[in-house]
Amino acid sequence: MITTHYLYPGAIFTHQKPYEVSTILGSCVSVCLWDSYLEIGGINHFMLPFWNGDGLASPKYGNIATEKLLDKMLALGSSTKNLSAKVFGGAKQLETGSFFNVGERNVSLALEFLKEQHISIISQNTGGERGRKLIFRTHSGEVFMKFV
Repeated sequence: MITTHYLYPGAIFTHQKPYEVSTILGSCVSVCLWDSYLEIGGINHFMLPFWNGDGLASPKYGNIATEKLLDKMLALGSSTKNLSAKVFGGAKQLETGSFFNVGERNVSLALEFLKEQHISIISQNTGGERGRKLIFRTHSGEVFMKFV
């Protein structure tokens, strides 16, 4: 029996036991990390690309959430050489012109971080104008996505 967990915006989830983690994304981005050797996974859900240094370093910011997700996977015994990533979200849902581009900037941050860490991206579904619902299985690395 797989336990389920709903991942709220600004949260991170990792676990050694099998979980089915669901979340809903708009301009937010989720990075799913999968360790094929240990067969464990983790996922984040961040809303904005960068923490500006004011207040708490919250995982609602991509630079914090993605680094903390990797830290949690390493704390569970993962090695970056065994990790692969899937990246989702980053839709343009607000008519703000091209000035803010929050979704696009969120995606860029995730891809750049993974590149810097030498973690291969094996799947990506980003951009567009529609939100996404994800279900991530931490024990298999599978992600089921549909547009909402």
